[in-house]
Amino acid sequence: MSGMASARVLVAGAAGLIGRAVTDNLLARGVAVTALVLHDPGDLAADRVVVGDAGDPDVVSTGLADVEAVVHLAAMPSPNHGTALEVFAGNTQATFVVLEEAGKAGVRRAVIASSYSILGLPWSPRTLHPAYLPLDEQLPLQIEDPYGLSKLVDEKTAEMMSRRHGMDIVALRFPFVSNEQRRHDRLQATIADPVAGAAEVWSYLDVRDAAEACRLAITVPVPGYQAVFVAAPQTLAPFLTEELVAAYHPQSELRRRIPGRDVPIDLGAAEKLLGFRAQHLVELDVRPLPDTRLYA
Repeated sequence: MSGMASARVLVAGAAGLIGRAVTDNLLARGVAVTALVLHDPGDLAADRVVVGDAGDPDVVSTGLADVEAVVHLAAMPSPNHGTALEVFAGNTQATFVVLEEAGKAGVRRAVIASSYSILGLPWSPRTLHPAYLPLDEQLPLQIEDPYGLSKLVDEKTAEMMSRRHGMDIVALRFPFVSNEQRRHDRLQATIADPVAGAAEVWSYLDVRDAAEACRLAITVPVPGYQAVFVAAPQTLAPFLTEELVAAYHPQSELRRRIPGRDVPIDLGAAEKLLGFRAQHLVELDVRPLPDTRLYA
């Protein structure tokens, strides 16, 4: 995105956890923000606020005035936020509309929020295991839920829109994104029983790092469409990663050693593409793995 200091960015879903952090991140660098929100909470820092559904072309078109780049975060964040149809249809329509209207308006940089949930593990009605660890962008998907499916369609939509409009688009596959309270609650649950983080391979990302990844995705030169995992380089668990994997993902092929508390995700693609590496990390002393039930 050229002329960063004088640019304007549309943040769709600006009232959400990541959306607020993205807005703060951009404003701190002198970037003007137009916030697109379903309901105005009244305390957004953006100098322009557009209220309406991100799936409505007229609303999105209004929000795109003078915009050079788009950060699309507007979505139902889990399959528990509506019926299966509402989650799938709402999320995929919003992504299609935001990117289509952005392309028609001449916007050539965008980032969308994809999710680790695209793998299928977090919301499956049964226990699933990755085919191999550390996992990467080539890992086979095992989607059994409408939210994970919506993220797959979102990524395919972004790939198509990149070709259709000549847009450079990055899909960031976010893990569990945390502020201080969410991080505390997840950590305590994981200490009590590591199964709490097993479906997400104990990964996490501080919301400030999530915001920085979004900024880099609309700033760093990126060719065409790209999808990458982003996460903290260590787990949100005070246990050795290889012990966690052996206990909770024994069926997964271990393709290389995973020392210490290193997260079992290959983060090389995001670092190479965007220069992104998480900075806000949780330091934990390693302790013995508790004798809890195995993750069947």
